[in-house]
Formats: sequence, C-alpha cells, structure tokens
Amino acid sequence: MNPTARAWRIGWSRGLIELRQSFTNGEELFSHFLWPVLMVTTLFFLRDVSFGQTGFALGALVLPSILGMNAAMSMVSMSQQLTADREDGTLLRAKATPHGMVGYLIGRIVSVSGGLLADLAIFLIPALFIVSGLAIGDLTAWLTLVWVLALGLVATLPIGAVLGSIFTSARSQGLLTLPVLGVIAISGIFYPIAALPVWVQVIAQVFPIYWLGLGMRSALLPDSAVTVELGDSWRHLETIAVLGVWAVLGLLVAPVVLRRMARRESGTSVARRREKALRRV
Repeated sequence: MNPTARAWRIGWSRGLIELRQSFTNGEELFSHFLWPVLMVTTLFFLRDVSFGQTGFALGALVLPSILGMNAAMSMVSMSQQLTADREDGTLLRAKATPHGMVGYLIGRIVSVSGGLLADLAIFLIPALFIVSGLAIGDLTAWLTLVWVLALGLVATLPIGAVLGSIFTSARSQGLLTLPVLGVIAISGIFYPIAALPVWVQVIAQVFPIYWLGLGMRSALLPDSAVTVELGDSWRHLETIAVLGVWAVLGLLVAPVVLRRMARRESGTSVARRREKALRRV
C-alpha cells in the first residue's frame, strides 16, 4: 500500500477511535452536552420574542446563527487539542513515525469534525421542536446547510491548526478564546448585525463566523427573513468567496507552520514543558 494512503487510513481509524472515546469518557461526554443544552435553553426564552417591527421571531433568527457559530468554534477545538498533544509529547511521537504527522492531522480533523457534527445534532434536534417558522421542509435548505458547513470546516480547521502550532501550552489558550468570543459578539449570532454600527459590521464581515451564520440562516429561514440582513440579500456568492479565501489561506499556511513546529519538537522541549506544568501544580 502507498505510504501516504496508509497514513490517511491510519489517521481515519485514529480519528474514529478518539471520537468514540470522547462519548465514553464522562468529562468529555459532559462537554458534548453542556454547550448544546445551554443554547437550547437560550432559544427557549427567545422563542416568542420578536425582532423589532419585522414580526420575525428572534429565536428563529438565532437558531441557524448558533449552528454557524458552533461550526466556527471548531477551530478553537482544533487549536486546543493540538496544543495539548504538543505539550504531552503526542506530536513528538507522531513526528518520529514515517508519515506520522499526516496520520495525526487526519485523525484530528476526523475527531474534531465528528465531534462537531454530534454537537450540532444534539442542539438542532430538540431546537427544531422549540422554534417555529423555519423552512426545514425543503430539500434545498438541507443541501445549502451541508455545503455551508463543509466549506466552513475547510475554512476554520486549518486556522485552528495554525493557532495550535503557535501556542506552546494549554493554559495560553485563553488568549485565543477571548478574541473569538469578541468576534462572535459582533457577528450577528444573537442579534442581527444590521442593528450594529457600520464600522462594526465591516469588521465582522472580515471573519468567517459572520458568513457561517449568514449561510446557515439562508438555509433554514424563509425567504421573507432576508429583509433583516445587510442589503436584503443572502449573499451566497460573497459567502463562498470569503470562506473560500480563508480556506485557501489556511490550507497554504497550515502545512508550513505545522512542519516548522514539528521540526522544533524534541524530547528536551517536551520535558521542559512538563516540568513547567508540574511546577504550576
């Protein structure tokens, strides 16, 4: 078998094993349900709230936005897991194996993507019974949901790999989480972006979180809901363009950064990080 193909097969198997383990471990299982349950609770209180004079339920506007936000947060999960693996020596062991970095990266992509899909299902299934006014009876809606989600993952997971290569310890991940939460706050997830100042709208549209939310809203909301969006349009072409640019940049930069990070890994650096961690404890 071709060595690269074998690395892909091993990575796929590794990712499925890690995904299965995440649903048999109590702490990880709790984390899978915590965020979806909190978001479903939020939707429950927003289900009868109208957005301004539009007559649209705020809960219906927020539900697809939350799907887009969770998809974008996959880059945080990727970054956190890669940093943790770097700290405990997992990356060093992968580096020492022929085509090990390829297998490791494929495994991480499979486990993070699979965990995200499970989390989205845990959130979406009960949310559909709580929120009304969604256009979920049309096959086109679900096809749009699929391509937006797929393109969003390609745009965000490489970014997460780059960020995970930059941070040297799991404790430093807080430096990433706070800016991401700030971008979420201005991306029209919990309130339409049209209600924000123009300069804030411009900043939000640079990042993929806004476009993922917009794409999800275009999939699940009726056509009449487009009136609350900028320019009264779902802007599918712009969504593809912006997410595509992020995807290309990530796919070009991530392999270079990962290779450089892997070259710097050694038994000494891993031991040094473990010693620092023990001193903190």
